[in-house]
Amino acid sequence: MLPDYRVRQRDYLLQISRAITSQLEIDQVLRLILQSAVDMLNGQAGIVALVEPEGAYRIRQAYGVAKPILDELKPIMESAKDTREAAQVLEHSLVSLANRFGIGFWQVVSLPLQAGDDFLGAIYIFRIGSGGFSANDRQILQSFADQAAVAVNNARLYQAVAQEKRRLDAILEFSGDGVAILDGAHSINRFNRALSKMTGIAPASAIGRRFEDVVRVVDQRAGRTLSEAEANGWPLVGSGEPLFLEGDLVQPNGKRVSVEINFSPLFDRDKRLVNIIANVRDITRFREADEMKSTFISIVSHELKTPVALIKGYASTLRRQDAQWDEATVRESLQVIEEESDRLARLIDDLLDATRVQTGNFRLTPVEVDLDDLVRNVTRKFQSQTSRHTLIADVPSNLPIVHADEARITQVLNNLLSNAIKYSPEGGEIRVSSAVTPKEVIISVSDQGNGISAEDQKQLFTRFFRANNALTRKTQGAGLGLYLSKAIIEAHGGRIWVESDGKHGARFSFSLPRA
Repeated sequence: MLPDYRVRQRDYLLQISRAITSQLEIDQVLRLILQSAVDMLNGQAGIVALVEPEGAYRIRQAYGVAKPILDELKPIMESAKDTREAAQVLEHSLVSLANRFGIGFWQVVSLPLQAGDDFLGAIYIFRIGSGGFSANDRQILQSFADQAAVAVNNARLYQAVAQEKRRLDAILEFSGDGVAILDGAHSINRFNRALSKMTGIAPASAIGRRFEDVVRVVDQRAGRTLSEAEANGWPLVGSGEPLFLEGDLVQPNGKRVSVEINFSPLFDRDKRLVNIIANVRDITRFREADEMKSTFISIVSHELKTPVALIKGYASTLRRQDAQWDEATVRESLQVIEEESDRLARLIDDLLDATRVQTGNFRLTPVEVDLDDLVRNVTRKFQSQTSRHTLIADVPSNLPIVHADEARITQVLNNLLSNAIKYSPEGGEIRVSSAVTPKEVIISVSDQGNGISAEDQKQLFTRFFRANNALTRKTQGAGLGLYLSKAIIEAHGGRIWVESDGKHGARFSFSLPRA
Protein backbone atom coordinates (compact mmCIF):
# COMPACT_ATOMS: atom_id res chain seq x y z
CA MET A 1 0.00 0.00 0.00
CA LEU A 2 1.38 3.43 -1.02
CA PRO A 3 2.19 5.93 1.72
CA ASP A 4 -0.33 8.72 2.11
CA TYR A 5 2.03 11.43 0.73
CA ARG A 6 2.52 9.47 -2.47
CA VAL A 7 -1.24 9.05 -2.90
CA ARG A 8 -1.68 12.78 -2.37
CA GLN A 9 1.18 13.47 -4.78
CA ARG A 10 -0.35 11.36 -7.50
CA ASP A 11 -3.82 12.79 -6.90
CA TYR A 12 -2.29 16.26 -7.23
CA LEU A 13 -0.49 15.25 -10.42
CA LEU A 14 -3.74 13.91 -11.89
CA GLN A 15 -5.57 17.09 -10.92
CA ILE A 16 -3.08 19.49 -12.47
CA SER A 17 -2.68 17.28 -15.55
CA ARG A 18 -6.40 17.50 -16.19
CA ALA A 19 -6.33 21.26 -15.67
CA ILE A 20 -3.37 21.70 -18.02
CA THR A 21 -4.74 19.55 -20.82
CA SER A 22 -8.16 21.26 -20.64
CA GLN A 23 -6.61 24.59 -21.62
CA LEU A 24 -6.00 25.49 -25.26
CA GLU A 25 -4.68 29.05 -25.17
CA ILE A 26 -0.87 28.75 -25.20
CA ASP A 27 -0.20 31.56 -22.69
CA GLN A 28 -2.73 30.17 -20.20
CA VAL A 29 -1.27 26.67 -20.61
CA LEU A 30 2.28 27.89 -19.97
CA ARG A 31 1.23 29.95 -16.97
CA LEU A 32 -0.56 26.96 -15.41
CA ILE A 33 2.34 24.59 -16.18
CA LEU A 34 4.86 26.93 -14.55
CA GLN A 35 2.78 27.55 -11.42
CA SER A 36 2.10 23.82 -11.02
CA ALA A 37 5.79 22.93 -11.49
CA VAL A 38 6.91 25.50 -8.91
CA ASP A 39 4.30 24.14 -6.49
CA MET A 40 5.22 20.47 -7.08
CA LEU A 41 8.96 21.04 -6.61
CA ASN A 42 8.54 23.37 -3.65
CA GLY A 43 10.30 26.05 -5.66
CA GLN A 44 10.45 29.83 -5.33
CA ALA A 45 10.60 30.90 -9.01
CA GLY A 46 10.73 29.50 -12.52
CA ILE A 47 10.67 30.09 -16.23
CA VAL A 48 9.38 28.25 -19.31
CA ALA A 49 11.40 28.43 -22.55
CA LEU A 50 10.08 27.08 -25.86
CA VAL A 51 11.44 26.35 -29.28
CA GLU A 52 9.55 28.79 -31.51
CA PRO A 53 8.29 27.76 -34.98
CA GLU A 54 11.08 29.77 -36.65
CA GLY A 55 13.68 27.81 -34.60
CA ALA A 56 14.59 30.37 -31.91
CA TYR A 57 14.68 29.37 -28.23
CA ARG A 58 12.86 31.96 -26.14
CA ILE A 59 11.54 32.46 -22.63
CA ARG A 60 7.74 32.50 -22.86
CA GLN A 61 6.70 32.64 -19.18
CA ALA A 62 8.43 33.68 -15.94
CA TYR A 63 7.40 33.45 -12.30
CA GLY A 64 9.28 35.16 -9.48
CA VAL A 65 12.26 36.04 -11.71
CA ALA A 66 13.44 39.65 -11.79
CA LYS A 67 13.41 41.48 -15.12
CA PRO A 68 17.20 42.21 -15.04
CA ILE A 69 17.84 38.47 -15.04
CA LEU A 70 15.50 37.94 -18.00
CA ASP A 71 17.19 40.82 -19.86
CA GLU A 72 20.63 39.23 -19.41
CA LEU A 73 19.38 35.78 -20.42
CA LYS A 74 18.04 36.92 -23.78
CA PRO A 75 21.39 37.63 -25.55
CA ILE A 76 22.94 34.53 -23.96
CA MET A 77 20.24 32.33 -25.49
CA GLU A 78 20.39 34.09 -28.86
CA SER A 79 24.13 33.41 -29.13
CA ALA A 80 23.65 29.62 -29.05
CA LYS A 81 24.05 27.67 -32.28
CA ASP A 82 20.91 25.54 -31.85
CA THR A 83 18.04 24.95 -29.45
CA ARG A 84 19.75 22.10 -27.57
CA GLU A 85 22.79 24.27 -26.92
CA ALA A 86 20.53 27.18 -25.97
CA ALA A 87 18.75 24.98 -23.41
CA GLN A 88 22.08 23.92 -21.85
CA VAL A 89 23.42 27.49 -21.82
CA LEU A 90 20.23 28.69 -20.18
CA GLU A 91 20.37 26.04 -17.45
CA HIS A 92 24.04 26.76 -16.66
CA SER A 93 23.49 30.50 -16.65
CA LEU A 94 20.52 30.55 -14.27
CA VAL A 95 22.39 29.63 -11.09
CA SER A 96 25.27 32.05 -11.66
CA LEU A 97 22.88 34.87 -12.53
CA ALA A 98 20.71 34.13 -9.49
CA ASN A 99 23.77 34.20 -7.21
CA ARG A 100 25.08 37.39 -8.82
CA PHE A 101 21.78 39.16 -8.28
CA GLY A 102 21.70 37.94 -4.67
CA ILE A 103 18.53 35.89 -4.94
CA GLY A 104 20.02 33.04 -2.95
CA PHE A 105 18.63 30.17 -5.05
CA TRP A 106 21.36 27.64 -5.48
CA GLN A 107 19.53 24.75 -7.13
CA VAL A 108 17.87 24.78 -10.58
CA VAL A 109 15.69 21.85 -11.65
CA SER A 110 15.20 21.40 -15.40
CA LEU A 111 12.23 19.48 -16.82
CA PRO A 112 12.55 18.99 -20.62
CA LEU A 113 9.36 19.04 -22.69
CA GLN A 114 9.38 16.31 -25.33
CA ALA A 115 6.75 15.36 -27.92
CA GLY A 116 8.10 12.09 -29.28
CA ASP A 117 11.55 12.90 -30.62
CA ASP A 118 10.79 16.62 -30.86
CA PHE A 119 12.27 18.90 -28.22
CA LEU A 120 9.63 21.54 -27.44
CA GLY A 121 11.42 23.38 -24.63
CA ALA A 122 11.97 23.08 -20.90
CA ILE A 123 10.75 24.18 -17.48
CA TYR A 124 13.37 25.63 -15.11
CA ILE A 125 12.55 25.81 -11.36
CA PHE A 126 14.63 27.68 -8.74
CA ARG A 127 14.79 25.83 -5.36
CA ILE A 128 16.27 26.48 -1.95
CA GLY A 129 17.60 23.35 -0.30
CA SER A 130 19.62 20.30 -1.16
CA GLY A 131 17.00 17.60 -1.12
CA GLY A 132 17.35 15.11 -3.92
CA PHE A 133 14.66 13.19 -5.79
CA SER A 134 13.76 9.54 -5.30
CA ALA A 135 13.03 7.24 -8.23
CA ASN A 136 9.31 7.69 -7.53
CA ASP A 137 9.71 11.48 -7.46
CA ARG A 138 11.52 11.39 -10.79
CA GLN A 139 8.79 9.18 -12.27
CA ILE A 140 6.11 11.62 -11.14
CA LEU A 141 8.10 14.61 -12.42
CA GLN A 142 8.58 12.89 -15.75
CA SER A 143 4.85 12.17 -15.97
CA PHE A 144 4.17 15.83 -15.27
CA ALA A 145 6.67 16.92 -17.91
CA ASP A 146 5.10 14.52 -20.43
CA GLN A 147 1.62 15.89 -19.69
CA ALA A 148 2.94 19.44 -19.92
CA ALA A 149 4.54 18.67 -23.32
CA VAL A 150 1.23 17.26 -24.58
CA ALA A 151 -0.57 20.37 -23.36
CA VAL A 152 1.95 22.69 -25.06
CA ASN A 153 1.73 20.68 -28.28
CA ASN A 154 -2.09 20.72 -28.22
CA ALA A 155 -2.13 24.45 -27.48
CA ARG A 156 0.19 25.10 -30.40
CA LEU A 157 -1.94 22.95 -32.71
CA TYR A 158 -5.04 24.82 -31.51
CA GLN A 159 -3.26 28.14 -32.07
CA ALA A 160 -2.28 27.08 -35.61
CA VAL A 161 -5.81 25.89 -36.37
CA ALA A 162 -7.31 29.07 -34.91
CA GLN A 163 -4.91 31.22 -36.94
CA GLU A 164 -5.75 29.28 -40.11
CA LYS A 165 -9.45 29.66 -39.37
CA ARG A 166 -9.05 33.42 -38.93
CA ARG A 167 -7.13 33.58 -42.19
CA LEU A 168 -9.79 31.59 -44.07
CA ASP A 169 -12.56 33.64 -42.44
CA ALA A 170 -10.83 36.83 -43.59
CA ILE A 171 -10.43 35.46 -47.12
CA LEU A 172 -14.08 34.46 -47.18
CA GLU A 173 -15.36 37.70 -45.66
CA PHE A 174 -13.28 40.06 -47.78
CA SER A 175 -13.45 38.14 -51.04
CA GLY A 176 -14.42 40.26 -54.02
CA ASP A 177 -16.91 37.57 -55.05
CA GLY A 178 -20.03 36.70 -53.12
CA VAL A 179 -19.65 33.45 -51.16
CA ALA A 180 -22.31 31.47 -49.31
CA ILE A 181 -21.89 28.14 -47.50
CA LEU A 182 -25.02 25.99 -47.52
CA ASP A 183 -25.99 22.75 -45.86
CA GLY A 184 -27.50 19.83 -47.77
CA ALA A 185 -30.99 21.36 -47.52
CA HIS A 186 -29.74 24.62 -49.13
CA SER A 187 -29.97 26.50 -45.82
CA ILE A 188 -27.38 29.32 -45.58
CA ASN A 189 -24.69 28.90 -42.90
CA ARG A 190 -22.28 31.63 -44.04
CA PHE A 191 -22.94 34.75 -46.11
CA ASN A 192 -20.07 37.14 -46.82
CA ARG A 193 -20.21 40.92 -47.18
CA ALA A 194 -19.73 40.92 -50.98
CA LEU A 195 -22.83 38.75 -51.37
CA SER A 196 -24.68 40.96 -48.89
CA LYS A 197 -23.88 44.01 -51.03
CA MET A 198 -24.82 42.15 -54.21
CA THR A 199 -28.20 40.98 -52.89
CA GLY A 200 -29.04 43.97 -50.71
CA ILE A 201 -29.69 41.59 -47.78
CA ALA A 202 -27.78 41.71 -44.47
CA PRO A 203 -25.92 38.51 -43.46
CA ALA A 204 -27.95 38.25 -40.23
CA SER A 205 -31.16 38.20 -42.30
CA ALA A 206 -29.79 35.62 -44.73
CA ILE A 207 -28.43 33.05 -42.26
CA GLY A 208 -30.82 30.11 -41.86
CA ARG A 209 -32.88 30.89 -44.97
CA ARG A 210 -32.87 28.85 -48.14
CA PHE A 211 -30.38 30.08 -50.72
CA GLU A 212 -33.03 30.27 -53.47
CA ASP A 213 -35.17 32.57 -51.30
CA VAL A 214 -32.30 34.99 -50.71
CA VAL A 215 -30.47 34.88 -54.04
CA ARG A 216 -33.37 35.12 -56.49
CA VAL A 217 -32.17 34.60 -60.06
CA VAL A 218 -34.46 35.39 -63.00
CA ASP A 219 -33.93 35.56 -66.77
CA GLN A 220 -31.58 32.59 -66.66
CA ARG A 221 -29.24 32.55 -69.62
CA ALA A 222 -27.38 29.34 -68.84
CA GLY A 223 -27.36 26.46 -66.36
CA ARG A 224 -29.86 25.51 -63.68
CA THR A 225 -30.61 26.43 -60.08
CA LEU A 226 -30.03 23.92 -57.29
CA SER A 227 -33.76 23.19 -57.03
CA GLU A 228 -34.13 22.72 -60.80
CA ALA A 229 -31.08 20.48 -60.95
CA GLU A 230 -32.25 18.25 -58.13
CA ALA A 231 -35.81 18.14 -59.47
CA ASN A 232 -34.42 16.84 -62.75
CA GLY A 233 -32.27 14.23 -61.08
CA TRP A 234 -28.99 16.10 -61.33
CA PRO A 235 -26.55 13.92 -59.35
CA LEU A 236 -24.92 16.59 -57.23
CA VAL A 237 -23.90 14.19 -54.47
CA GLY A 238 -22.79 11.41 -56.78
CA SER A 239 -20.81 13.33 -59.36
CA GLY A 240 -19.05 15.97 -57.32
CA GLU A 241 -19.15 18.25 -60.37
CA PRO A 242 -19.91 21.94 -59.83
CA LEU A 243 -23.22 23.34 -61.02
CA PHE A 244 -23.23 26.51 -63.11
CA LEU A 245 -25.92 29.18 -63.34
CA GLU A 246 -26.04 32.54 -65.10
CA GLY A 247 -28.82 35.10 -64.94
CA ASP A 248 -30.09 38.27 -63.27
CA LEU A 249 -30.18 38.50 -59.48
CA VAL A 250 -33.13 40.56 -58.23
CA GLN A 251 -32.62 42.72 -55.14
CA PRO A 252 -35.49 43.56 -52.73
CA ASN A 253 -35.76 47.03 -54.32
CA GLY A 254 -36.22 45.49 -57.78
CA LYS A 255 -32.74 46.34 -59.05
CA ARG A 256 -31.11 43.62 -61.14
CA VAL A 257 -27.49 42.47 -61.08
CA SER A 258 -26.11 40.13 -63.74
CA VAL A 259 -24.39 37.20 -62.00
CA GLU A 260 -22.88 33.81 -62.58
CA ILE A 261 -23.02 31.24 -59.77
CA ASN A 262 -20.91 28.13 -59.28
CA PHE A 263 -22.17 25.56 -56.77
CA SER A 264 -19.48 23.16 -55.55
CA PRO A 265 -20.35 20.17 -53.28
CA LEU A 266 -18.27 19.23 -50.24
CA PHE A 267 -18.39 15.62 -48.99
CA ASP A 268 -17.19 13.75 -45.92
CA ARG A 269 -15.16 10.53 -46.04
CA ASP A 270 -18.33 8.48 -46.46
CA LYS A 271 -19.30 10.47 -49.59
CA ARG A 272 -22.15 12.18 -47.77
CA LEU A 273 -22.93 15.75 -48.72
CA VAL A 274 -21.81 18.11 -45.95
CA ASN A 275 -21.95 21.53 -47.57
CA ILE A 276 -22.50 23.31 -50.86
CA ILE A 277 -20.25 26.27 -51.59
CA ALA A 278 -21.94 28.93 -53.71
CA ASN A 279 -19.60 31.38 -55.42
CA VAL A 280 -21.50 34.36 -56.87
CA ARG A 281 -19.74 36.71 -59.28
CA ASP A 282 -21.07 40.05 -60.50
CA ILE A 283 -20.69 39.98 -64.30
CA THR A 284 -22.58 43.21 -64.98
CA ARG A 285 -19.49 44.86 -66.44
CA PHE A 286 -18.81 41.87 -68.69
CA ARG A 287 -22.42 41.87 -69.84
CA GLU A 288 -22.25 45.62 -70.48
CA ALA A 289 -18.99 45.13 -72.37
CA ASP A 290 -20.63 42.49 -74.59
CA GLU A 291 -23.61 44.73 -75.20
CA MET A 292 -21.34 47.69 -75.89
CA LYS A 293 -19.32 45.60 -78.34
CA SER A 294 -22.52 44.70 -80.18
CA THR A 295 -23.60 48.33 -80.13
CA PHE A 296 -20.18 49.41 -81.34
CA ILE A 297 -20.26 46.99 -84.27
CA SER A 298 -23.80 48.02 -85.17
CA ILE A 299 -23.24 51.78 -84.95
CA VAL A 300 -19.81 51.90 -86.50
CA SER A 301 -20.73 49.60 -89.37
CA HIS A 302 -23.77 51.81 -90.08
CA GLU A 303 -21.80 55.05 -89.76
CA LEU A 304 -19.00 53.76 -91.96
CA LYS A 305 -21.28 52.36 -94.63
CA THR A 306 -22.96 55.68 -95.41
CA PRO A 307 -19.89 57.80 -96.29
CA VAL A 308 -18.14 54.87 -97.97
CA ALA A 309 -21.24 54.19 -100.11
CA LEU A 310 -21.53 57.87 -101.08
CA ILE A 311 -17.84 58.19 -101.90
CA LYS A 312 -17.91 55.01 -103.96
CA GLY A 313 -21.16 56.01 -105.69
CA TYR A 314 -20.00 59.46 -106.73
CA ALA A 315 -16.54 58.22 -107.75
CA SER A 316 -18.08 55.44 -109.85
CA THR A 317 -20.46 57.92 -111.47
CA LEU A 318 -17.66 60.32 -112.40
CA ARG A 319 -15.66 57.47 -113.92
CA ARG A 320 -18.41 56.37 -116.28
CA GLN A 321 -17.12 56.48 -119.84
CA ASP A 322 -20.58 56.55 -121.40
CA ALA A 323 -21.44 59.91 -119.87
CA GLN A 324 -20.15 63.44 -120.21
CA TRP A 325 -20.46 65.58 -117.03
CA ASP A 326 -20.52 69.33 -117.01
CA GLU A 327 -18.19 71.27 -114.74
CA ALA A 328 -20.88 72.10 -112.15
CA THR A 329 -21.86 68.42 -111.75
CA VAL A 330 -18.22 67.37 -111.39
CA ARG A 331 -17.62 70.11 -108.81
CA GLU A 332 -20.72 69.13 -106.85
CA SER A 333 -19.77 65.44 -106.90
CA LEU A 334 -16.23 66.17 -105.75
CA GLN A 335 -17.59 68.34 -102.95
CA VAL A 336 -19.74 65.44 -101.72
CA ILE A 337 -16.74 63.10 -101.87
CA GLU A 338 -14.64 65.58 -99.90
CA GLU A 339 -17.35 66.12 -97.26
CA GLU A 340 -17.95 62.41 -96.80
CA SER A 341 -14.19 61.78 -96.60
CA ASP A 342 -13.96 64.41 -93.86
CA ARG A 343 -16.88 62.78 -92.08
CA LEU A 344 -15.16 59.40 -92.32
CA ALA A 345 -11.92 60.88 -90.98
CA ARG A 346 -13.77 62.45 -88.03
CA LEU A 347 -15.39 59.16 -87.16
CA ILE A 348 -12.04 57.38 -87.25
CA ASP A 349 -10.46 60.12 -85.10
CA ASP A 350 -13.31 59.81 -82.59
CA LEU A 351 -12.84 56.05 -82.39
CA LEU A 352 -9.11 56.48 -81.86
CA ASP A 353 -9.72 59.10 -79.16
CA ALA A 354 -12.22 56.80 -77.42
CA THR A 355 -9.58 54.07 -77.40
CA ARG A 356 -6.99 56.48 -75.97
CA VAL A 357 -9.40 57.46 -73.18
CA GLN A 358 -10.00 53.79 -72.33
CA THR A 359 -6.28 52.94 -72.29
CA GLY A 360 -5.24 56.05 -70.37
CA ASN A 361 -3.18 57.43 -73.26
CA PHE A 362 -5.26 60.59 -73.66
CA ARG A 363 -2.83 63.53 -73.71
CA LEU A 364 -3.31 67.32 -73.57
CA THR A 365 -1.11 70.18 -74.74
CA PRO A 366 -2.22 73.13 -72.58
CA VAL A 367 -1.51 76.72 -73.54
CA GLU A 368 -3.02 80.08 -72.57
CA VAL A 369 -6.41 80.32 -74.31
CA ASP A 370 -8.69 83.34 -74.84
CA LEU A 371 -12.06 81.62 -74.53
CA ASP A 372 -14.01 84.62 -75.84
CA ASP A 373 -12.09 84.59 -79.15
CA LEU A 374 -12.38 80.82 -79.40
CA VAL A 375 -16.15 80.87 -78.80
CA ARG A 376 -16.76 83.61 -81.39
CA ASN A 377 -14.64 81.87 -84.05
CA VAL A 378 -16.35 78.50 -83.61
CA THR A 379 -19.83 80.09 -83.52
CA ARG A 380 -19.09 82.04 -86.71
CA LYS A 381 -17.99 78.85 -88.49
CA PHE A 382 -21.19 76.99 -87.59
CA GLN A 383 -23.43 79.92 -88.54
CA SER A 384 -22.17 79.58 -92.11
CA GLN A 385 -23.36 75.95 -92.13
CA THR A 386 -27.02 76.56 -91.27
CA SER A 387 -29.69 78.98 -92.45
CA ARG A 388 -32.44 77.74 -90.14
CA HIS A 389 -30.69 78.63 -86.90
CA THR A 390 -29.44 81.85 -85.40
CA LEU A 391 -26.19 81.36 -83.51
CA ILE A 392 -25.31 83.98 -80.89
CA ALA A 393 -21.97 84.25 -79.10
CA ASP A 394 -23.08 85.99 -75.91
CA VAL A 395 -19.67 86.22 -74.23
CA PRO A 396 -17.76 89.32 -73.03
CA SER A 397 -14.39 90.18 -74.50
CA ASN A 398 -12.61 90.05 -71.14
CA LEU A 399 -13.12 86.43 -70.07
CA PRO A 400 -10.29 85.22 -67.79
CA ILE A 401 -7.43 83.32 -69.41
CA VAL A 402 -7.44 79.54 -68.98
CA HIS A 403 -4.69 76.96 -69.47
CA ALA A 404 -6.14 74.44 -71.90
CA ASP A 405 -5.54 72.41 -75.02
CA GLU A 406 -7.03 74.77 -77.59
CA ALA A 407 -7.65 72.06 -80.19
CA ARG A 408 -9.47 69.86 -77.66
CA ILE A 409 -11.66 72.68 -76.32
CA THR A 410 -12.50 73.56 -79.93
CA GLN A 411 -13.49 69.90 -80.38
CA VAL A 412 -15.85 70.16 -77.38
CA LEU A 413 -17.49 73.32 -78.73
CA ASN A 414 -17.79 71.71 -82.16
CA ASN A 415 -19.58 68.74 -80.62
CA LEU A 416 -21.97 70.86 -78.58
CA LEU A 417 -22.86 73.25 -81.42
CA SER A 418 -23.18 70.41 -83.93
CA ASN A 419 -25.58 68.60 -81.58
CA ALA A 420 -27.55 71.77 -80.94
CA ILE A 421 -28.11 72.18 -84.68
CA LYS A 422 -28.87 68.49 -85.32
CA TYR A 423 -31.33 68.12 -82.46
CA SER A 424 -33.30 71.32 -83.08
CA PRO A 425 -34.52 70.53 -86.62
CA GLU A 426 -37.16 73.27 -86.54
CA GLY A 427 -34.43 75.87 -86.26
CA GLY A 428 -34.44 78.62 -83.68
CA GLU A 429 -31.82 80.34 -81.58
CA ILE A 430 -28.62 78.67 -80.36
CA ARG A 431 -26.87 80.79 -77.76
CA VAL A 432 -23.33 80.37 -76.41
CA SER A 433 -23.02 82.16 -73.06
CA SER A 434 -20.50 82.34 -70.24
CA ALA A 435 -20.22 82.77 -66.49
CA VAL A 436 -17.23 83.40 -64.24
CA THR A 437 -16.65 82.25 -60.66
CA PRO A 438 -13.58 82.82 -58.47
CA LYS A 439 -12.23 79.39 -59.48
CA GLU A 440 -13.57 78.61 -62.96
CA VAL A 441 -14.95 79.84 -66.27
CA ILE A 442 -18.22 78.28 -67.47
CA ILE A 443 -19.31 78.06 -71.13
CA SER A 444 -22.90 77.07 -71.96
CA VAL A 445 -24.61 76.14 -75.25
CA SER A 446 -28.41 76.42 -75.25
CA ASP A 447 -30.82 75.38 -78.02
CA GLN A 448 -34.59 75.44 -78.61
CA GLY A 449 -34.95 71.82 -79.65
CA ASN A 450 -37.17 69.04 -78.25
CA GLY A 451 -35.26 68.65 -75.01
CA ILE A 452 -33.76 65.56 -73.36
CA SER A 453 -35.66 63.25 -71.02
CA ALA A 454 -34.44 62.76 -67.44
CA GLU A 455 -33.77 59.07 -68.15
CA ASP A 456 -31.60 59.85 -71.19
CA GLN A 457 -29.69 62.55 -69.30
CA LYS A 458 -28.28 59.84 -66.98
CA GLN A 459 -26.54 58.06 -69.88
CA LEU A 460 -25.88 60.98 -72.19
CA PHE A 461 -22.10 61.04 -71.64
CA THR A 462 -21.48 57.28 -71.96
CA ARG A 463 -19.87 55.64 -74.98
CA PHE A 464 -22.09 54.90 -77.98
CA PHE A 465 -25.25 56.07 -76.21
CA ARG A 466 -27.93 57.53 -78.45
CA ALA A 467 -31.46 58.31 -77.29
CA ASN A 468 -34.04 55.95 -78.71
CA ASN A 469 -36.37 58.36 -80.48
CA ALA A 470 -37.42 59.22 -84.02
CA LEU A 471 -35.19 62.29 -84.24
CA THR A 472 -32.07 60.40 -83.16
CA ARG A 473 -32.75 57.62 -85.65
CA LYS A 474 -32.82 60.18 -88.45
CA THR A 475 -29.63 61.88 -87.28
CA GLN A 476 -26.10 60.70 -88.04
CA GLY A 477 -23.74 59.96 -85.19
CA ALA A 478 -21.87 57.19 -83.40
CA GLY A 479 -22.63 58.31 -79.84
CA LEU A 480 -19.03 59.35 -79.13
CA GLY A 481 -19.16 63.17 -79.20
CA LEU A 482 -20.42 63.79 -75.67
CA TYR A 483 -18.38 60.89 -74.28
CA LEU A 484 -15.19 62.44 -75.68
CA SER A 485 -16.27 65.93 -74.59
CA LYS A 486 -16.63 64.68 -71.01
CA ALA A 487 -13.20 63.01 -71.16
CA ILE A 488 -11.59 66.20 -72.51
CA ILE A 489 -13.15 68.52 -69.93
CA GLU A 490 -12.41 66.19 -66.99
CA ALA A 491 -8.80 65.81 -68.21
CA HIS A 492 -8.56 69.62 -67.82
CA GLY A 493 -9.87 69.38 -64.24
CA GLY A 494 -13.28 70.74 -65.20
CA ARG A 495 -16.80 69.34 -65.32
CA ILE A 496 -19.57 69.04 -67.92
CA TRP A 497 -23.32 68.69 -67.44
CA VAL A 498 -26.73 69.11 -69.09
CA GLU A 499 -29.95 70.79 -68.04
CA SER A 500 -33.31 70.14 -69.72
CA ASP A 501 -36.95 69.83 -68.75
CA GLY A 502 -37.37 67.17 -71.44
CA LYS A 503 -39.61 69.33 -73.66
CA HIS A 504 -38.19 72.78 -74.35
CA GLY A 505 -34.58 72.67 -75.44
CA ALA A 506 -31.40 71.78 -73.59
CA ARG A 507 -28.47 73.62 -72.07
CA PHE A 508 -25.02 71.99 -72.08
CA SER A 509 -22.36 73.57 -69.87
CA PHE A 510 -18.71 72.90 -69.14
CA SER A 511 -16.25 74.53 -66.78
CA LEU A 512 -12.50 75.08 -66.94
CA PRO A 513 -10.26 76.11 -64.03
CA ARG A 514 -9.02 79.68 -64.18
CA ALA A 515 -5.32 80.20 -64.80
